This record gives sequence, C-alpha cells and structure tokens, in this order.
Amino acid sequence: MFEFTNEVLISLLTLTLMEIVLGIDNIIFIAILVAKLPEHQQEKIRNIGIGLALVIRIILLFSISWIMTLKEPLFFVMAKSFSGRDLILLGGGLFLIAKSTFEIHHKVEGDPEHALPAEAKSKKKASAGAMLAQILVLDIVFSLDSVITAVGMVSQVSIMVVAMVASMIVMLASAGSISGFVEKHPTVKILALSFLLLIGVMLVAEGMGQHVSKGYIYFAMAFSLVVETLNIRYKSKQLKT
Repeated sequence: MFEFTNEVLISLLTLTLMEIVLGIDNIIFIAILVAKLPEHQQEKIRNIGIGLALVIRIILLFSISWIMTLKEPLFFVMAKSFSGRDLILLGGGLFLIAKSTFEIHHKVEGDPEHALPAEAKSKKKASAGAMLAQILVLDIVFSLDSVITAVGMVSQVSIMVVAMVASMIVMLASAGSISGFVEKHPTVKILALSFLLLIGVMLVAEGMGQHVSKGYIYFAMAFSLVVETLNIRYKSKQLKT
C-alpha cells in the first residue's frame, strides 16, 4: 500500500481526474449503445459495461510487463513497424469509425427500425449480448490507452488501482444522467457520435505511429459541448417566451 504524503495525494487526484476524462468517451459509447435496448435492461447493461471496463483496467495494470511487450515490433510494412499495441489501436479505431458513421447515418437519414412491425422491433431490441460484445471490444481499447497513460504518470500500481476505482465510481454515478441527457437531445447525440468518430481517427493515427495530442481533442470536445449547451438553453428560453 502507500502512505498519504502530499506528493502521493497530488498524483492520486491528478490521475483520477485524468481517468475520468479518458472515461468520458467510454460512457458516451456505452450510452449510445444501451439506448437501443428495452428500457428495463439499459441500466443493467450500462453498469455491466462500466464494471467490465474497471476489471479490464485492473487486469492490465497487473500485467504491466506484458503491456510493455505490446510495444515491441511484430512485423514491418514498407519500413513501418507494427506492434501489438498498434494493431489493437488500429482495430479499435476502425471499429469506432465504422460504428459512429453507421449511427450518424441512421440518425440523419432516418432509422429503418421505426418502419418495422412491433414483433420485429422487439427481436431487434433483444440483443443485449451483442451490445455487451461491442462494449467489451471498446472497453479493451480504451482500457489499454488508459493504463498506458497511467503508467506514464505514476509508478505505484496501488495508486493506479485506487484512481481507477474512484474514477469508475464517478462514471457509474454519472452514467445515467449522461445517457439521459444524450438521449433527450438529438443534436447532442450527433455531437457525441462525432466525438467518437474523432477519437476513432485519433486511435488509427496512433496505431500508424502518428502521435496526436489528446489535449487538443478534449479541448475541442469540451468547447463544442459548451456551445451546444448554450444553444439548448437558448432554444429552451425561446420556447418559453
């Protein structure tokens, strides 16, 4: 375990905040997926998805030596080396791009699900296993990124575990509110999907060896969200008058 010195406390708080920020895209992805399930299943699948993310992070933390081997080149293509980490980021990024593009297309062009008869709709909605599988794929990708960031910031595994548990508690507490807000406002949902598309592009770039500063991306996301929130408040005021 660790002693609560000022240095340890600052490291713990900094890492917890960083993990919460890194977990936002995970929550958004889970929120958009579970919205397709029947209402009585949504909270359960959402909590399972976030719980799986925590379990995967802790398993990866205790496999740091293995994670470091993921950075070793596996093969070369035109003088460009590819490691296990690169392949995971590439796969996750491409999956996120494809999923986000598909969801944006359905929101903009119209969801054919509305045209289905009630029986077909219920069959389509009862795919909690498929949703969990998709959540698990992205949990692994986001967790790898989260753990590599944590290892770069802090050297003590115990601090990392406490920070990740604390961030997951915050995520569990806020996931319902975030899901409700995203689902209530269609423009926010499109914005959230655009964020996921941007993160997918960033993961592909990282997998190809091009470092992209996450600070710029998260600043752009925060700025866009503030502008959209102001827009929603303005529209709400206009409706009242």
